[in-house]
Amino acid sequence: MKIKKLRIPLTLILLIVIDQLTKLFFTTTRNYGAAFGILQGKNTLFILISILVILLAFTQLKHQKYSFPLILLIAGSFSNLIDRLFLGYVRDFISLPLLSFWPSFNIADCFLTIGFFWLITKIIKLQTKK
Repeated sequence: MKIKKLRIPLTLILLIVIDQLTKLFFTTTRNYGAAFGILQGKNTLFILISILVILLAFTQLKHQKYSFPLILLIAGSFSNLIDRLFLGYVRDFISLPLLSFWPSFNIADCFLTIGFFWLITKIIKLQTKK
């Protein structure tokens, strides 16, 4: 029973640590904006959005069918929030040479993208079953 209660916090901590460690060792780009470099210099806005996403996702964790996509959203938001709060930018390091038009990104961005699309897919599937 105690292990089950620790599953979510330990998973969150593990994902955040993985992202922060990869940023520590592989960072090549400073991103002062959002995806594709939009809204450069709007750090306060992104901090507020991150906090809102984290709070909303935490309130929905009680729905077990959505728990892992929400954990990914929380971990990605929180890890990028750490960067924004302490550095004023997000550290990116993954780039796709075959897609030169695609901006660099990080593991937290992967968590956010996978979590978002997974959550939307689950919601749509559950709605179509009704």
